[in-house]
Amino acid sequence: MAVSLGEEIMLLSLDDASGAAKGEGAARWGVAAGMLLELVMAGPVTVKGGCVEVFDPTPIGDALLDGRLDRLTRWVHETSTTRKVTAWLTRDHAKGSQDVVDSLVARGLVTEEKHRALGVFPVRRYPEADGSVERELRARLAAVVLDGAEPDARTTALVALLHATGMHPQAFPGLPRKRVAPRMAEIADGHWAGVSVREAIRNVQAAISAVTVVTVLSVGS
Repeated sequence: MAVSLGEEIMLLSLDDASGAAKGEGAARWGVAAGMLLELVMAGPVTVKGGCVEVFDPTPIGDALLDGRLDRLTRWVHETSTTRKVTAWLTRDHAKGSQDVVDSLVARGLVTEEKHRALGVFPVRRYPEADGSVERELRARLAAVVLDGAEPDARTTALVALLHATGMHPQAFPGLPRKRVAPRMAEIADGHWAGVSVREAIRNVQAAISAVTVVTVLSVGS
């Protein structure tokens, strides 16, 4: 399978030279949401009314997404409460991000570097190893956001997640938010994705808004 939405978001967030994550908090939510939407588009998962449901736990043939599908299936079966999108993103955003980085390393797109900050605290960085995928990704984003090309469903989902998480600087470094945000909002709200995917996108956008507001309030309290 091609690089997933979650991996694309992580690639955009990692500094090519240093390997440090830019906007790491936002990227984690975007990565978790991206993998959820990828499973929706693949067919085994639906997101509707703010809730997640697994209809087919059969592996789809991608190690990263199969791991998410298995984890999501077990969570759905274990919980006795309504399977809210917000609850899943909160549960998965930290582990999901690490799994995505590990996948990028395995694909040879980034390398892992380990060192200790102040000689004590372990730090990992993931500088670029193969920039071809990210270059194609940025060209695709520029085509639909800056040049007005019509996006496909996957690009619609990606743009919607980048917009919802506020990752405009990572997607379009050097450009002011006001130049790209209106078009990104138009794509996210448009007709380019099918009905089920469009509904899932809107549910996930609402969930991201909810969990990030709660996170900000918790940090500030």
